[in-house]
Amino acid sequence: MTAVAVRIYDAKDSDRQRWDDFVEQHPEASFFHRYGWAVVLRAAFGHRPHYLLAERDGEIVGLLPLGEIRSLLFGHSLISSPFCVYGGPLASDEHVSAALIDAASVRARELNVDYLELRGTRRSRPDWPCKDDLYVTFRKPIAANDDDNLKAIPRKQRAMVRAGIDAKLTVTIDPGPDRLWPLYAESVRNLGTPVFPSRYFTLLQREFGADCEVTTVERDAQPLASVMSFLPPRDRAAYYGGGSSLARQYKANDFMYWSVMRRAVERGVTVFDYGRSKLGTGSFSFKKHWGFEPEPLYHEYDLVKAKEMPNVSPTNPKYQMFIAAWRKLPLPVSNTVGPWLARSLG
Repeated sequence: MTAVAVRIYDAKDSDRQRWDDFVEQHPEASFFHRYGWAVVLRAAFGHRPHYLLAERDGEIVGLLPLGEIRSLLFGHSLISSPFCVYGGPLASDEHVSAALIDAASVRARELNVDYLELRGTRRSRPDWPCKDDLYVTFRKPIAANDDDNLKAIPRKQRAMVRAGIDAKLTVTIDPGPDRLWPLYAESVRNLGTPVFPSRYFTLLQREFGADCEVTTVERDAQPLASVMSFLPPRDRAAYYGGGSSLARQYKANDFMYWSVMRRAVERGVTVFDYGRSKLGTGSFSFKKHWGFEPEPLYHEYDLVKAKEMPNVSPTNPKYQMFIAAWRKLPLPVSNTVGPWLARSLG
């Protein structure tokens, strides 16, 4: 069988079940490959999805989710997948994978974007320019019982979890993101990053239902930390989290992630995904202290109009003055202006 035998076309909402069925059974699939992201991309940010399906003899043999981002600040791009850790093609064989990437390159030129970007844990196109020294991901198998998982946490970090337990913290599975968003907004403001709109979190939970869960930690009925996590076919991914100024004092973040891990065990999850972090950041160190080893993430680029790989990372020196100023903004201001900027970050 060759790539010539493959038909590639744009998926429609009516293809959703077949798309998700393929994602469910593919060993390299992630939560970010699910079709619901196309719905959220349109509804939350107004971006156009280009979800490509590959079919052979009437059977789906591959797919590639793409999002088109138009930004006055950062240009025009086609990304697999924007706002997500993982992307790239899922295919039954390398011929199908190559055909999907070729189709994406054609689409990128039809749209006249600056570049096409593929994100993943392995190289799809070794001949393309690639960034492999910016982001890493943290994933680790977990045991089927809490005692073994607690023992697997290095001693100093385990003491932080026990301190949260001793502080009489409680954990709640929230029905929505109402308590998550203010905590998340405060945390990203402190990092100098614009916040996503609260509507985005509402749409994620509406779209993915029980597979998108909000865990909130309280002390004396006061929320201290909260995180939204996703349940892919085999993993649990802790993704959007934040805490108040009191969270560190009571070790609420440590207790929260331990609680999320315990919840993963309850749901039969075998791999805990701590999400991506930039090398050399506090988030990177925090996850290392939990005994998770970083795995490189590859961002590969097909340069269409762009002359070089984009650099929209906060580590870019030209953004340092903006980041420093953003950290000083009053929360009402950053929460008003932030969502307009965040929709372009991809």
